Amino acid sequence: MTYSLAVDIGGTFTDIVLRDSKGGLSVDKTLTTHHDLLEGFFRGVDSVLAKAGVEAGAVDGVVVHATTVVTNALIERKGLPTALVVTEGFRDVLSIRNEHRYDMYDPQIEFPEPLVTRELTFGIKERVLADGTIALAPDPADITRLAAEIRASGARALAICFLNSFANPANEAQVAAALARELNDVFICTSSEVAPQIREYQRASTATVNAYAMPISQPYLKSLSERLRVEGFANTPLIMLSSGGVVGAETAGKNPVRMIESGPAAGALAACHYAELLGIDRLMSFDMGGTTAKACLIENRTPLVTGLFEVDRRYRFKEGSGLPVTVPSIDLIEIGAGGGSIAHVDDLGLLKVGPESAGSNPGPACYGKGGTSATVTDADLVLGLIDAENFLGGDMSLDKPACDSAMARLGEALDISAVQAARGIYRIVTEAMASAARTHATDRGVDYRGLPLFAFGGAGPLHACGVADLLQSTSVIVPPQSSVLSAFGTLVTPIRLDLVRSDLTQIGRLDWTRVDRVLGDLEAEGRAALGESGCAPGDVTVLVGADMRYVGQQHEVTVIFETDPRQSRDVGVLSAQFEAAYRTLYGVNPSHVPIEIVTWRVVARGPSPHFDGQARPQIAPGKPKRHRPVHAWQDGQSVPVYDRAALATGQTIAGPAIIEERETTTALPPGWSATIDALGCIVATKG
Repeated sequence: MTYSLAVDIGGTFTDIVLRDSKGGLSVDKTLTTHHDLLEGFFRGVDSVLAKAGVEAGAVDGVVVHATTVVTNALIERKGLPTALVVTEGFRDVLSIRNEHRYDMYDPQIEFPEPLVTRELTFGIKERVLADGTIALAPDPADITRLAAEIRASGARALAICFLNSFANPANEAQVAAALARELNDVFICTSSEVAPQIREYQRASTATVNAYAMPISQPYLKSLSERLRVEGFANTPLIMLSSGGVVGAETAGKNPVRMIESGPAAGALAACHYAELLGIDRLMSFDMGGTTAKACLIENRTPLVTGLFEVDRRYRFKEGSGLPVTVPSIDLIEIGAGGGSIAHVDDLGLLKVGPESAGSNPGPACYGKGGTSATVTDADLVLGLIDAENFLGGDMSLDKPACDSAMARLGEALDISAVQAARGIYRIVTEAMASAARTHATDRGVDYRGLPLFAFGGAGPLHACGVADLLQSTSVIVPPQSSVLSAFGTLVTPIRLDLVRSDLTQIGRLDWTRVDRVLGDLEAEGRAALGESGCAPGDVTVLVGADMRYVGQQHEVTVIFETDPRQSRDVGVLSAQFEAAYRTLYGVNPSHVPIEIVTWRVVARGPSPHFDGQARPQIAPGKPKRHRPVHAWQDGQSVPVYDRAALATGQTIAGPAIIEERETTTALPPGWSATIDALGCIVATKG
């Protein structure tokens, strides 16, 4: 029997999935230990191994990990002093940003403080022209003086970002190599390695984020690998990336900026896996955990991918208020609406929910760990949607008196009852998630109406039917082990690395020799990284795409080509695919305007892991194990409670009803019904 292990560390819970070669799953869920992430990691691993009755040495398959270690470092600003080396005259690049105001009418506009202060930003004489010509190479004497200044500054990490280095990285490479010899205890990265793309500020921001995280991520991943070895696990870990692939720990440690959205990306890939199994081409994944809720559009059983996202936003919903990162990532919308989202009364006396979260410590009031604020989880408990004695299968009892007290204080502030306040929280957070999903789809030219909603996460199945109702979804699908589905997603994703490089040129003037060189270098880099992760050369496939636009435009549209353009060298095919993608987004094509390629993209990926779900035993239709009063839809409504494990394939349940499992609960409102399909999914429909 072969076993594979997946661990996803989230903002509130750490999820663990152990899969055997016959498709059997053993799962567990434990609170995230933010003071030492590996403590919660191995606590959960030990628990799931004990449940399965196997030793660590029996886990001879992959060990895949998704983590928030980089995100936490950026938000909490607990990293080591980081320096930045730029072309002389550009020391203010991080402060000036791109001069874009995300809210032009706000005189009190706020941006996050740069990760690198001006005092730790150093300039050096060098210049690369836009076409890649080296106009001025760095003077070795200047590099020596620079090394002394950096050493005196106390910086422990260093990013190097020179003007136009995306076109020719030679100057960056020269300075990085020389400084590495002089500063052998400093973590160093260059923008041409991390994000070789146009737009100086975004590239500098990405490089500094990467450098800032390196002193945290590399020791963390090294400690993880060593601990796994000592515990007796057969293989070194694979790390989930934001783009939806996994790579070896060494490659991930050098590029921690690629790990920021690793957990949410894994959830989206699990949704794609089930889209294949269920034969559904289009759906919307809905992942609601303890801290945030995420939505992702799945088109043709594939998630949308973006080349730019932000971290550490001052305002969660305002694009431009954070630190831009130009690395490929699954295109998600994330909002502060999780089980731990705190409810409060604003200055106008209105009830608001989030985006602040109680996290895992102290957590919601009902966790009994000192939290006093009413949260979404507290509201669910007051409404009777979850059972205080059956949370995590009874392993974690909830403090109902503390919950009632917190909700009563909130109700008093609103001059309503505690139950009314809880019902308000439930409705507000449901509307907030639906609104975010609408915006996400509309901005991408996708009609969200009628899309099935694929719900998972610890709190997702509780709120999914309400969100689906507002989105006019045809159905809600809750898969087996839905609470730990992001961890499961890391086991069904192939080894993959997305690479980019800017090379601005009009399609009509393409130099195919240059294209061959750029794409060839990217392909070689991707194949080497996959080889380090254990992927055989013959198993690697390569996809080619590009960021394209009409000449004169500021923003690009990403297109993944159906075939490698190096084979046909037909610019007409490139134009046609771009125009089709552009029309989908904007509904029109300015056909008289020339088209240009801004950035080339290469995706190197290995084979998709084979996974067959475990066959469901034939059992008699399950009956309610009890009834309990639920106040979510009307006061004191007696609602049947089912054990999900006791439900038979083909069994239909009419709402209102509650379906419980150890790690999560599914709520069926009045007017809804659910059927258990052949894969064990709960498929709920209205009417």
